[in-house]
Amino acid sequence: METVQLSAPDGPLPALAARPAGTGPWPGVVVVHDVLGLGPDLERHVARVAEHGYLAVAPDLFSRGRVRCMRAVMRALWFTGGKSDADAVPVRDILAARDHLVSDPACTGRTAVIGFCMGGGFALLTAPRGFDAAAPFYPGLYGDYRALLDGICPVVASYARLDPSLAGAPAKLERTLTEFGVAHDIKTYPGVTHGFANTFPGDRLLRVTGLGHDAEATEDAWRRIFAFFDTHLAPPR
Repeated sequence: METVQLSAPDGPLPALAARPAGTGPWPGVVVVHDVLGLGPDLERHVARVAEHGYLAVAPDLFSRGRVRCMRAVMRALWFTGGKSDADAVPVRDILAARDHLVSDPACTGRTAVIGFCMGGGFALLTAPRGFDAAAPFYPGLYGDYRALLDGICPVVASYARLDPSLAGAPAKLERTLTEFGVAHDIKTYPGVTHGFANTFPGDRLLRVTGLGHDAEATEDAWRRIFAFFDTHLAPPR
C-alpha cells in the first residue's frame, strides 16, 4: 500500500494505491470511499482488490477540504437530473484515477469501479464514462436512471434488505439495466443493513443491535464481484 499523487483537472489528488504480487499486467480498479473518507476500512478494501489480482487506486475525494468537497458530492448525487451534472468535481477525480491506472504500463487497459454508499453512487454515476465493469455497494443515486446510466458498463451491485433509505433502488437499477440490455448481477441481502460490508468505529456496539458489519454477506458480495470482474475485465478475445 502506498500514497500516490494523481493528476486531476482540479489539481493534484492524493490516493491510496496497491499492486498485486508479480509482474502483471493486470486490470485496474478504482475504489471510491464512503462518507467517512479514506481510513483503515477503505485500506482493507484496496488491499483485498490488489490481493485478488487487480491494480487498485482509491482517490481521496475530500482532499480539497471536507466541507467544500461534501457540498460538491451532494450536488453531484442528489441534484443530478441528467448527464450535464455528471461532470462534477468528484466525477472528474474518479475519472482521473481511472486514467492513472490506464497510463500504468502494468495495467491491461481494462478498468472497473467499486464504491461504498456515497462511493457506490459515484460508481454508478461514472460507470458509463469508460469503465468496463462497476460494483456499487448500497449506492444512492437520485434522478432519472435512464438518463444518468445511458451507456453504462456491466454492473454487479449489492444492497441490504434492512435499508429504508434505498427502498426500491435495487428494482429500479435492475429494470434500467435490463431495458438497456446490459449484463448485471443485482443482489439484496436479507437480514442486513446499510453499510454491511464496512467496518465503522463503534461497529461492535452496532452488531449487538443487529446492525453493522455482516461477515457472511460481505464475503458473498466480494465473491460475486470478483467472479463478475474476472469475466468482464478479461482481455477481449
